Amino acid sequence: MAMGFLKTVRDQASRNGLAKRQSAHAAKMPSLPDRANVLSDVEELGIGMFWATDANGHLTFLSQRALTDLGLGAEDVLGKPLTQVFCETEAEPGEAQQRAIGFKLKAHSKIEDHVIAIAAGNARSAEVGTRWWRLNGRPLVDASGTFLGYRGSALDITSQYAHDMQIARHSQVDELTGLTNRRKLGQRLTATLAAFRASQRSCALMMIDLDRFKHVNDTMGHPAGDELLKKVAERLKSLVGDSGEVGRLGGDEFQVLLPDMDDRGTLGELANRIVQSLSQPYQVNGRRAIIGTSVGIAIAPYDGVDTDELTRAADMALYAAKESRGGTFCFFTTELRDAANKYAKLGERLRDAVDRGDLKLAYQPLVDPVSNEVRCFEALLRWHDEQEGPISPADFIPVAENDDLIVKIGETALRQACQDAMQWPDTIRVAVNVSAKQFVRPGFRKVVASALEASGLDPARLELEITESVFVGDLEAVDAIFRDLKSLGVRLALDDFGTGYSSLAYLKHGHFDKLKIDQSFVRGCTENGDINPAIITAIVALAKALDMQTVAEGVEAMDELELVRARGADLVQGYVYSPAIMQDAVLAKFADGTMRVKPNGPPRHRADRISIFRKVGLIHEDHYYDVILRNLSKTGARITGLAGVLKGTDVVLDLGHGQLVVSKVVNATESSQGLQFETAMISDGSGGFMTRHRISPYSLAEAGIPLAALGAGKFPLAKWREGHKSPPAFVQLDLNV
Repeated sequence: MAMGFLKTVRDQASRNGLAKRQSAHAAKMPSLPDRANVLSDVEELGIGMFWATDANGHLTFLSQRALTDLGLGAEDVLGKPLTQVFCETEAEPGEAQQRAIGFKLKAHSKIEDHVIAIAAGNARSAEVGTRWWRLNGRPLVDASGTFLGYRGSALDITSQYAHDMQIARHSQVDELTGLTNRRKLGQRLTATLAAFRASQRSCALMMIDLDRFKHVNDTMGHPAGDELLKKVAERLKSLVGDSGEVGRLGGDEFQVLLPDMDDRGTLGELANRIVQSLSQPYQVNGRRAIIGTSVGIAIAPYDGVDTDELTRAADMALYAAKESRGGTFCFFTTELRDAANKYAKLGERLRDAVDRGDLKLAYQPLVDPVSNEVRCFEALLRWHDEQEGPISPADFIPVAENDDLIVKIGETALRQACQDAMQWPDTIRVAVNVSAKQFVRPGFRKVVASALEASGLDPARLELEITESVFVGDLEAVDAIFRDLKSLGVRLALDDFGTGYSSLAYLKHGHFDKLKIDQSFVRGCTENGDINPAIITAIVALAKALDMQTVAEGVEAMDELELVRARGADLVQGYVYSPAIMQDAVLAKFADGTMRVKPNGPPRHRADRISIFRKVGLIHEDHYYDVILRNLSKTGARITGLAGVLKGTDVVLDLGHGQLVVSKVVNATESSQGLQFETAMISDGSGGFMTRHRISPYSLAEAGIPLAALGAGKFPLAKWREGHKSPPAFVQLDLNV
């Protein structure tokens, strides 16, 4: 009994000792936290935050730390759709856009590292305005597989995200102007064209190059050049607005991307506004400077369907604009490729012609429209090539300007004109054109003085015709050249007034004795509704106020002559009096002592026509005919190659490039027809005409024609060539005869 009790005591003591030891060990260790406390600690330390939704995607829980940081209360967010609280962010530049969080929620997909933006609401966070979180989450389902909602975590990445975005923006923004840079422009153009191919949409691309920007850098310094580029960027952004994206490629080259634009009339108007705006004077570091600009335009899918094609096309159009005369715009055509090759060959022959002395001077009279007396002759260059015959100055002068050959040509022409004028009556002046390159070349005053001295011509009888293109770069340097020339006693005329780098400011210095009203204001000035008469009146009034003469250029018809005479033009130049004639013909006119020229021209102005001989198509009913286009104007054309065509017949002219022109036959002979267009064509910016709209290659692709950048004549309207449903109404003549 005692032994049993002792055993019981010993066992109890043993248990008590173990309990004491366990109790002592427990006293040495802290109590274990529950899960809620751990999660709370994680939140408070800023390591992470937690969120939850119900099955409908409404937010049911958001960590208190998150609410505190955002300055929001639970009532501001709980119960609201998750997609309303958390906003999508744009993809970082160059990265693919993440799939929308709403799509993931609807599909019950996992959410992994999804970046969202959330608006901050308290005073501390308002400095940031928006915070960025990286979300992770998993769908929650019960034992039966029923979806219950989401459980997830969030991490505030605001500082890192803002830093990354800033770096990304800097890599795609031009630091000087703030415009999109070349890399981003290329990405945007590629993405746009790819997307637009799928939706069969159009996109225009403008390439813009500043004329004589280098002159500003050289004369005013690179800081001034940088400041000028910033001002150019501001004007471009203002002009383009929300219609497109403006970027800088580098140097003095800019680009404009215009989605959903294929109206060439609208594009031409925008390009013209760009040319005129960028050509207005700039105030740069306290000095005035003027530059010019040229614009090349290409349109997808007509001129290219991928980035390389469209960019090459726009570049080629820009080159054509600069080659023509600068300060203008040009649309791409496949003929530009041929023209580039032609220019290269023409340049080689021109240099040889100058060395041989093949370029000659002809003289066109400037006549008093009241007395019909000749007051002056303008010296004009003429070139008769042994291989091609007469070559227009409009073709060879730009070639000469491009490689500075114009300086040698200009000096030779000046000397010859002074010598020829010495054989005229003393009351007749001679006008000589001066290129911008020749004008700003050091020593130009000495060239003029030498020509006067060698010929013995009275300086007052020499007029130097300067175009507005000289007013680029440093205007102070330009003014100094004008003062030097005026000190010689010569007269100065401003040629093509109002068409180039136009500004009235440079007239106030009083350098000019004469303003020449460009022929673009004279041609068509008698047509109903034309605003050119008002422009002519304004120019004449301005000239009279500044004590300058005015010359109306390009007058060809009697009604034009009457209008410019009534509006007060002092002198008239144009075919209505005489074309340019050689020196022996000039001397013959003076032989009998008379200096009068009788006007002779058509009674009324006719729309400009371009003489061309190329094969085009003509559609009538379900037949497609081949015809020769002989001339083309804005309102009509003349064709040959068909017989049996009756006056009043409705036809469609296919000019290639997808250009279809609804027309009516207004006169017809046995093999020639005159067409009047239902809708007038528009200027192509380089002296030609084009339709405002074209048939889209996408439409042709649907008809089985491969989608590509198709050239002239490559828009075959196959349905008119296949299976005629009725006998042809016209007789197709042999076009090779």
